[in-house]
Amino acid sequence: MTESIQIGDICIAVTRKAIKNVHLSVYPPEGRVRLSAPTETRLEVARAYAITRLSWIREQQEKLRNQARETPRDFIERESHYLWGRRHLLTVLERDTKPSVAVDHKRITLRVRPGCDHAKRASVIHEWHKSLLHEFIPPLISKWEPKLGVQVTAYFLQRMKTKWGSCNHKVGHIRLNTELVKKPKDLIEYVVVHEMLHLTEPTHSDRFISLLTDHFPTWREARAELNDLPLAAEDWRE
Repeated sequence: MTESIQIGDICIAVTRKAIKNVHLSVYPPEGRVRLSAPTETRLEVARAYAITRLSWIREQQEKLRNQARETPRDFIERESHYLWGRRHLLTVLERDTKPSVAVDHKRITLRVRPGCDHAKRASVIHEWHKSLLHEFIPPLISKWEPKLGVQVTAYFLQRMKTKWGSCNHKVGHIRLNTELVKKPKDLIEYVVVHEMLHLTEPTHSDRFISLLTDHFPTWREARAELNDLPLAAEDWRE
């Protein structure tokens, strides 16, 4: 069950879970706040904790409000699109053949049938993005499984509004945001390592931070760079 607490102009959703520590999160685009607490935590205790983090909450909300955001993509000629952290210009070719996408060092070429609408163009690009990630992610998982001492039984790609990845440690699954294809490859690797480590340590405990620091010493820099990059243009309806 989710309850809420109000501190000034900030409403915080409180969820109790079978966890050991309290976790506070601020989500885009407008800074929605959620506090996850151990099952037996009283609402008054959660409120007291949130009050101690008010300055951090406001700082995160301000950062989200000021963060650059991509304008919606129209998938038209000479529009800018990012791939692996680099900007490419889009070329659109209308041909009576199966839709396809190709890329070189400066340009992404989208081939679609004449009269193809925005939704279809977006779908073709999205499927292409997923195909690129399906080529890139498995070798990363294979590289890190022996290093971390874990096994990923399956991974999934999907659009995510509030996170870069997630993990179901009980079944060995990780999920990754398809928007990652637009980011530099070293930052994608950080996200993969982060989620894989959750297979052995489900929460962001001191042990998790210690393991992440041991295996990926530059994770703080990677996280900061990733979170400073423009957010996707998104319809944020709940």
